[in-house]
Amino acid sequence: MRNASLILAALPVLSGCSVAKTAVDVAMVPVHVATAGVNAVVPSQKKADEKRGREARKEDEERGKQIRLAEERCRKGRPLPTDNCTAALQR
Repeated sequence: MRNASLILAALPVLSGCSVAKTAVDVAMVPVHVATAGVNAVVPSQKKADEKRGREARKEDEERGKQIRLAEERCRKGRPLPTDNCTAALQR
C-alpha cells in the first residue's frame, strides 16, 4: 500500500514534465517554421549568386577572346568593318 501511495504522489510530478515538454515544443514551432523558411531561401540565393558569377566570367572570357581576335586581324591587315584598329594597335 505504501508503494501505491508513493506512485500516486509521483504521478503529478511526472505528468508535469511531459506537460512542460509539450509546452516547450509548442512554443518552438514558430521558430522551427521560420528557420525552415530561411534555410529554403538561402541555398537558392547562393546558387543564384554562383550562377551569375559563372555567367559574368564566361562573358568576360568571350569579350577578351573577341578583343584578341580583333587585335590579330588588325596586325595582319585584315580587319573587319566593326574592328577599331586604332584602339587595338595601341595596346
